[in-house]
Amino acid sequence: MKRIFALLISVLAVYSVQASTVLTSIKPIQFITLELTQGVSQPDVLLGSNTSPHDYALRPSDVKRIRKSDLVIWFGHDLEPFLEKVLSEQSNILTISDIPGLELHEFSSDHDDHHGHDHGNHDPHFWLGYKPTQQVARAITERLIQTDSENTTVYRDNLATFLQKLEQQQQTLKQQLSSVQDKGYYVFHDAYGYFEHDFALNNLGHFTVSPERKPGAKTLIKIRQALASEEAKCVFSEPQFTPAVVESVTRGSKAKLGVLDPLGTDVESKLGAYFMLREQLAESFASCLNPSL
Repeated sequence: MKRIFALLISVLAVYSVQASTVLTSIKPIQFITLELTQGVSQPDVLLGSNTSPHDYALRPSDVKRIRKSDLVIWFGHDLEPFLEKVLSEQSNILTISDIPGLELHEFSSDHDDHHGHDHGNHDPHFWLGYKPTQQVARAITERLIQTDSENTTVYRDNLATFLQKLEQQQQTLKQQLSSVQDKGYYVFHDAYGYFEHDFALNNLGHFTVSPERKPGAKTLIKIRQALASEEAKCVFSEPQFTPAVVESVTRGSKAKLGVLDPLGTDVESKLGAYFMLREQLAESFASCLNPSL
């Protein structure tokens, strides 16, 4: 009996070492990490649903969770500036924006009032892009292996499975969105460049470069003119931000109202969540831009 008890204790001890605690800053990063830690641990997320990194303020309980984690994964200053100070004091972090060779899109030079907004010069919404998501998944896998080498084989197998599923979904979404590539639309804020580039979508513009900034008068006039000429078929808002300005601008036009959720607000944090986020985005574009749906 004593030997069985001792064996049980040793097994639990090994498990506690293997199951490293991983904390991610936002849900999309958690979704990707979930696929890579399958069978080993369950990554947690700092910002829950209906919470935006653009205007979040850290609480003491958040700092405690950060300190207790074996690995913290965040994008970097351009997306989560509220984390910069607390993370500068520890080394167990993976800063995605610092990944060597990461192919991030530069914001266009014709951004309305571009300089000074929180996103910096590069679009931080990497998880909406096929190529940067592959690169980030590989980097997360390598960092997980550094933190927990005993599960190296599991992490590498999970990465291979993830990349295969991502490639398959990419082809499926291309077919789904091929019929709406010529349909013009406006988005609430400039967050979808990677997705739009991957699937050759026809974005006519955005209300604001960053959600905390109000759209300027020139921007609103331009959008109203596009709607009046029926150049734009759809205007997208976001669940985290429901500005009355979107409804007021589209009132009286034939443009449809749609919703895009770049953070997966309503997506449950479980295996397959990342692919569900992308699937929901594609469905939102397709249903709003295709008049037959």
